[in-house]
Amino acid sequence: MKKLVTYLVLLFCSLPLWAAHQPEFSTAGFFRMDNSGREVFSMNPAWRFYKGGLAGAEAKDFNDKDWTVVSLPHGIEYLPTEASGCINYQGESWYRKHFTPDVVLKGKKLFLHFEAIMGKSKVFVNGKQLTEHFGGYLPVVVDVTEALDWNGDNVIAVWTDNSDDPSYPPGKAQDVLDYTYFGGIYRDCWLVAHNNIFITDPNYENEIAGGGLFVAFDKVSDASAEVLLKIQVCNETKKAFTGVVEYELQQPDGKQVAFLNDKIRIKAGKAMTSSDKLLVKEPLLWSPSSPALYNLLVRIRDEEGNVIDGYRRRIGIRSIEFKGKDGFWLNGKPYDKPLIGANRHQDFAVVGNAVANSIHWRDAKKLKDVGMEVIRNAHCPQDPAFMDACDELGLFVIVNTPGWQFWNDAPEFAQRVYSDIRNLVRRDRNHPSVWLWEPILNETWYPADFAKNTNDIVHAEYPYPSCYCGSDSEARGHEVFPVLFAHPQNADKEWALKQTDDSKTYFTREWGDNVDDWNSHNSPSRVARNWGEQAMLIQAQHYASPSYPYTSYDALFQTSRQHVGGCLWHSFDHQRGYHPDPFYGGIMDVFRQPKFSYYMFMAQRPPVKTGLIAETGPMVFIAHEMTPFSGKDVVVYSNCDEVRLTYNKGGKTYTHKKDKNRKGMPSPVITFPDVYDFMIDKALSREQKQADVYLLAEGLIDGKVVATHKVTPARRPEKLLLWVDNAGTNLEANGSDFVTVVAAVADKQGNIKRLNNYFIKFHIEGEGRILGGSDVMANPAPVKWGTAPVLVQSTLKPGKIKVIASVLMEGSQMPISAELELESISAVYPLLYNQSEAALIPLTVTGKADMQMSKSSAEREVERLQKEVNALKLKEVERQQTEFGEQR
Repeated sequence: MKKLVTYLVLLFCSLPLWAAHQPEFSTAGFFRMDNSGREVFSMNPAWRFYKGGLAGAEAKDFNDKDWTVVSLPHGIEYLPTEASGCINYQGESWYRKHFTPDVVLKGKKLFLHFEAIMGKSKVFVNGKQLTEHFGGYLPVVVDVTEALDWNGDNVIAVWTDNSDDPSYPPGKAQDVLDYTYFGGIYRDCWLVAHNNIFITDPNYENEIAGGGLFVAFDKVSDASAEVLLKIQVCNETKKAFTGVVEYELQQPDGKQVAFLNDKIRIKAGKAMTSSDKLLVKEPLLWSPSSPALYNLLVRIRDEEGNVIDGYRRRIGIRSIEFKGKDGFWLNGKPYDKPLIGANRHQDFAVVGNAVANSIHWRDAKKLKDVGMEVIRNAHCPQDPAFMDACDELGLFVIVNTPGWQFWNDAPEFAQRVYSDIRNLVRRDRNHPSVWLWEPILNETWYPADFAKNTNDIVHAEYPYPSCYCGSDSEARGHEVFPVLFAHPQNADKEWALKQTDDSKTYFTREWGDNVDDWNSHNSPSRVARNWGEQAMLIQAQHYASPSYPYTSYDALFQTSRQHVGGCLWHSFDHQRGYHPDPFYGGIMDVFRQPKFSYYMFMAQRPPVKTGLIAETGPMVFIAHEMTPFSGKDVVVYSNCDEVRLTYNKGGKTYTHKKDKNRKGMPSPVITFPDVYDFMIDKALSREQKQADVYLLAEGLIDGKVVATHKVTPARRPEKLLLWVDNAGTNLEANGSDFVTVVAAVADKQGNIKRLNNYFIKFHIEGEGRILGGSDVMANPAPVKWGTAPVLVQSTLKPGKIKVIASVLMEGSQMPISAELELESISAVYPLLYNQSEAALIPLTVTGKADMQMSKSSAEREVERLQKEVNALKLKEVERQQTEFGEQR
């Protein structure tokens, strides 16, 4: 019976992992559909890589046997968490992929779709250059149909260069840039195979408001909505094609709500565009609180009814309006509160911009968990996976063209900006999450006519309702934009908007940063997580409601309807070029570990549990660690009506009730003054009453406890803890996916010892690898504020992965090791690679030293038993110190 109970407990504990929602990601702008005649292959695994310039590396017979073998996304190098100040590589790199396509693909139309390649790039297939691209954030699409050799090895060679270059945006040199030009083929690469009659790719076709599938909406209300459909189909056969375009619209539950087919005729070697309209009655409207996604199934059928091509798109029916002094309207109704969100750069610890799709989704979820509703893609188009996540989770997105404080008068620069804008709209136009286009160059003194041109281009590319562009209110040419970025009038008077225009709607594109000057960058907002309680408390208070006039959460909730919200600068800590320090202003660090500000933001979400994928409902969090250096005041963040704080068993209880008549942020920071005293802890501990020392916060709504949080002091470091930070998502065995595994130093009860300076070494067994080694302080990793994260990547084979964490300098009295097992699942998309090449991908980046970290199960059991013996020995030491040592 005991074994059965244990099993049920373990099963219950594991439920969130396997029962959690599993996201899906688009490929080359669509989701695949069975029996459509269209196939998608991941080209990510097994590329030969060389860092540097090399003459002749594009040739098919070039000898690349000594090159490293890597998988995409790949960012050239691993970097330490403190990777700012231009320590990253800038320059040329080469990638070469050997593969043999399956003969079943012969006769198909074949496109390589790179989601992005950083900087300048050239793509060669079997020695022939097929394209050259300028810019590191938008798709590079190549028709490889005629370039492949069906009788042997094929080689795709890609030359990249992320060096400074003022001829294309962003243009500014990295050493004067506020973010980092990480390099490489840092996003996914797909091979798309379909018949010679096919739906085109809008980024490849280069047609204004054309190419591929375009979905827009009109006359949207609770009663009905019009779904506007436009599609381009190409016929590359030698015969005219007669058939139909078929649209099937399904609700999220799979129920068909609309159906349409339209006859088409396409001449041989030509393309045609068809426009149609679906009427949806009583639509499920997309909004941040209810992000309903329909599935639009598109099929091209011939006269016999056979499906020739097709795919699926997820669409959200919604209307967007900015009405000047009347503010923002969604789905025909005024939005009932300010939209609060954050900016986001796309880089992550160790890997830079080479981030797996699952990480993009988890980033979006972490921001939605705290109640954010809008994300500004600073300052570039971000990964398609992030856009997919925002659609699904209910996050509006401000979509940016690449640019930051730089203008080049050379005509080619402006033309390349215009090209970026066009391709950005073509890539993202079908995402319901798109709230606003920001086509201008951020904080840049460009010519006034340039501003008008960018606005005109967006509207030419999106000639339907719900299309709006925004600009800085102080920028040249801002007059043509309906939405202007500015600080509210109740903020810092130096930055606040001096005069409003009733025809304009206002939004704060960046708020929260508060530097002393633009050289030093000292700021109460810029706080590294490991700086501890006091620094994090100051950051959270600054973002919430500082004592000085500044744009804050509270200030944005006290604006008129005309000022519709703002995005915090910044969601996560990130790397920079022109400053030696990373930007520490995130509410989470570069590994996405939370700071106190994260919980302050969470307290602003409604206390109502909803059906969103993200976390919702009541919460309470004590921002106090009960260390000898913790303050007497205890800060609590909660969205409940009432918070009850108890200090110690049988101790005093304090109560705070929310003032529901107060204007401003939903849940101001709660401070219970003069509560904590370390000397009380000491006295109780000397009496062996350590368990009586704690802080307990209870959140109440309508007099009932609906949320609790308990903090107890961390005692003697006894063991390591290990957990996976994956939001319950699966780890795919595609050679690219990775998760964050976090080790923590804890006492016997599992309380994390925040004040600690150990290093943790990680060992891995099974179908995984650790990203980064000792050269970038990734493994062993320093403990910061009690934890040390490491990145674990899958191999190409699904299976179990065991992670073992130990302190670097071991000894009989040191904390005992921890072990964690996870499992990868089969890749969602078929992988196209040469197996002999893939066999050369390193399973570890730490070499022979890593092997020395391994411990057998028996060794770990001995370690545990030794710890128990040590504890008995220490009792005698404690007794003697009590008798002969200091009594008080």
